[in-house]
Amino acid sequence: MLDEFLRDMTRFVEKDEPFATATVVLREAPSSGKVGDKAVISQEGEMTGWVGGGCVHGVVMKEAAEAIKTGRSRLVRIGNTPGSGKNDGVMEYRMTCQSEGTLEIFIEPVLPKPHLLVIGTTAIARSLAKMAGDLGYRVTAVAEGVTRPNFPAVDELVTHLDLANVTTNAHSFIVVATQGAQDEKALQEALKKDRLYLGFVASRKKMAGVSQFLLDAGCESEAVHGIRSPVGIDIKAKSPNEVAVSILAEIIQVKNTQSPRTLGEIFDAGRSKQSSTPYYINPVCGVPIDKNHYKHVIEYLGEKVYFCCDECKIKFQATPEKYMNKVDSD
Repeated sequence: MLDEFLRDMTRFVEKDEPFATATVVLREAPSSGKVGDKAVISQEGEMTGWVGGGCVHGVVMKEAAEAIKTGRSRLVRIGNTPGSGKNDGVMEYRMTCQSEGTLEIFIEPVLPKPHLLVIGTTAIARSLAKMAGDLGYRVTAVAEGVTRPNFPAVDELVTHLDLANVTTNAHSFIVVATQGAQDEKALQEALKKDRLYLGFVASRKKMAGVSQFLLDAGCESEAVHGIRSPVGIDIKAKSPNEVAVSILAEIIQVKNTQSPRTLGEIFDAGRSKQSSTPYYINPVCGVPIDKNHYKHVIEYLGEKVYFCCDECKIKFQATPEKYMNKVDSD
């Protein structure tokens, strides 16, 4: 089980995909999950491993998806004792399955390293690549005609100004630090890529001229005007290292001020609509049910109703109007 858990974690890390881990940290019998049981949940809504069945599965899948979207860990408590619902990062659910018992499951999101793409052979480009690597960024350097010693610590080195085979995503940062060496071509290439941020090391006067060139070349006006230039926070930087610090400070500011909603949209942008997990709220116990993993489904007044366990199904069938009226009133 541990080998499988580690293998799946490694697979997602290598693919640069977000995922969440779930670990049972407390168990009160007779729940099926045991302390130390683990699972990996992908962004696509697939779980490998085991932390419990029945209503536990749907709860963990839903909370793991939220953890990935917000980047925030949470403790999920599923038990028979009613709670307040939310309390300092503790998400509480009532255990309605016949297994009873109580589980506490710690869910932790594992998000990809932030990605920085630096274009240019300049001292600023080299300093920026080094500093970003030291801060834990995945760094791609695009520097025409250079060799590895010029960018010794980058994860990826591209030695020609062509980004067709460079992979970026909606949370990548791109900085063009060409400083007169094919500025226009570098920006045209950068504008073709998915990104959260695009900065250009240049003066306002230089940026105005390059912007007009890009517009005349057919680049979208909104994208051109979204280029940050002069790039970086104004700290009166003078040396290449100081300029790199100012740029990284701005990148960090952008990264750390993304709202949970925006962060979720960024990760969902790479998620297939066909693979997104549909949830249905069990009208009896209020537990989210993964429609791909349910215990029972029945049809009531033309609507499919999903259940996590036998007990919920039996209660519903006894007085269906009671539960459906509650759903309608909510």
